[in-house]
Amino acid sequence: MSSPSPTPPAGATPTPGAAGFDKAAQSTSDPASLWVVVNKPRALSPVTYVPPDLTYPDVPNINHQPMRQATAAALVSMFHAGKAEAGLDLTVQSAYRSFESQTRVYDDDVAHNGKAYADTDTARPGHSEHQTGLAVDISAIPAKCSLDACFGDTPQGRWLAANAWRFGFLLRYPADKVAVTGFTYEAVALPLHRRPARDGTPPHGRDHPRGVLRHPGRHLLPG
Repeated sequence: MSSPSPTPPAGATPTPGAAGFDKAAQSTSDPASLWVVVNKPRALSPVTYVPPDLTYPDVPNINHQPMRQATAAALVSMFHAGKAEAGLDLTVQSAYRSFESQTRVYDDDVAHNGKAYADTDTARPGHSEHQTGLAVDISAIPAKCSLDACFGDTPQGRWLAANAWRFGFLLRYPADKVAVTGFTYEAVALPLHRRPARDGTPPHGRDHPRGVLRHPGRHLLPG
């Protein structure tokens, strides 16, 4: 596994579209695409997909999990900005999880909390953005509210809510979109999202009072 370096996403040459973006420029089905859509009804294909460019960025990483190179490069920039601009220290709580690893996480949630609860809390194997290598759960240093909703009220959580969009990340499961996403609110899940919204909004636009970039339409694509 190599050191992170920005790489252009694979896909067709974009043509002008709404607001200057072509929403069909890249695949939402190819698991190697930065625009890939994976959610409850829409699995990765193949479900055992492994990203070819996993790497370990030089940042604190509690579980020592890798991520894709594009994610790593953006994450390093974001962590450096958090420190330089606000004096905040951040760490990766979790990143890439294989199909097998996600199976263990999901099965453990079911065993401890029941299937109904697990399906609101943990993605099923093959349906997790963590398997794409694009999603990262972030925690504070020193640790506070790790993997809990109250992380959003920490200085680190507030800074990320206001600034993550600048680096191509978004908050995946907002509190006011539970009915859309099917998952409970998470203040820590930040998938790399270098594409426009489904209405053509530029990828670094903001539509949340606290600066959280939200594209719930991404959860509505057919399975």
